[in-house]
Amino acid sequence: MLEISVNRHPTQRVLVGHVILGGGAPVVVQSMTNTDTADVAATVQQVVDLAQAGSELVRITVNTTAAAAAVAPIREALDRQNCQVPLIGDFHFNGHKLLQRYPECAQALAKYRINPGNVGRGASRDEKFASMIELACRYDKAVRIGVNWGSMDQELVMRMMDENAASARPRENDRLMREIMVVSALENARRAEELGLGRERIVLSCKMSGVQDLIGVYRELAKRSDYALHLGLTEAGMGSKGIVASTAALAVLLQEGVGDTIRISLTPEPGGSRTQEVIVAQEILQTMGLRSFTPMVVACPGCGRTSSSYFQQLAQDIQNYLRAQMPLWRRRYPGVERMSVAVMGCVVNGPGESKHANIGISLPGTGEVPVAPVYEDGEKTVTLKGETIAQEFQMIVQRYVETHYARKEETDLAR
Repeated sequence: MLEISVNRHPTQRVLVGHVILGGGAPVVVQSMTNTDTADVAATVQQVVDLAQAGSELVRITVNTTAAAAAVAPIREALDRQNCQVPLIGDFHFNGHKLLQRYPECAQALAKYRINPGNVGRGASRDEKFASMIELACRYDKAVRIGVNWGSMDQELVMRMMDENAASARPRENDRLMREIMVVSALENARRAEELGLGRERIVLSCKMSGVQDLIGVYRELAKRSDYALHLGLTEAGMGSKGIVASTAALAVLLQEGVGDTIRISLTPEPGGSRTQEVIVAQEILQTMGLRSFTPMVVACPGCGRTSSSYFQQLAQDIQNYLRAQMPLWRRRYPGVERMSVAVMGCVVNGPGESKHANIGISLPGTGEVPVAPVYEDGEKTVTLKGETIAQEFQMIVQRYVETHYARKEETDLAR
């Protein structure tokens, strides 16, 4: 799949560890652990899993002294495993104390996430916010000022509600709440700059749970500022609901060039993998043609011509195989993430789709000759039959990758 060019909203370039946000850089995928951060082993394992799935930034909860004390050991353990993914500290209520008390934590994190609605009230709030910003300046860290629909700054809410009530043309409630979100983000960003934090270290987010609300808020943020923007529909939900809602909101904004980094906030199903949110984020970007992460599988939905579920199983197996190979292939075979694979179920569209893909197989439908032609770059190369079609096709895919994408070692030598 070719990556397309979208006119991106111009934003400041922000460096988070070794990862670039904004400034025209590709949209970055991030995720968040749901382990108890104080459990170093469990958190390290989940960070590794998320990073291997393709998360380029990982946020961890820092809510207790035990969690703060664990951050540096977590970073050290990841480094020993050669997992260089930058860590973001998620702070609420007591972040100023934890960062002051545990300088190793402050140093180990690549970015601090501060929620203005949960910092405090009045003069105490200003002090705590200033303390966290000053620490970010001291350690040269980026900061995400993350306003959240579920935890608004109540003083700002009351002030703007009073102003709206006194206005000759008051806003409707939903529009007023969107405006409060935008004002909160921008006011706190300006306050951070006044405290010495450069614009090149500030990322903004306004997390909401309604699709239209989220789109409206981020359009306003993009109009009024050039800060790097983190996109995400908060409390998106479980399963298909969470995936559909997140996609509906983020696809609109990304197509308009708004957004520098994204997270899909899915509630994991019982026993489900946390990496699902990473896969969904990647697939949104890849199906829109904005980035490529793993070879895409084209597969037909099936119909009365395909009474056998064989092609469905093969499509699933091939997709799982490709994703499992990507940690190795990404390092060894540059460009393989743009490969397309077709697994089709009958003669209607099977040969055509197979010819359009880099490599494709057209399985026999009901009543068709029990053979499966394989196409590579539009040309039929072999016809498979018998009980080992799946295994043989997987070997053909592996061989195609090895022969069509240069090994990284060879690429390095050529330079």
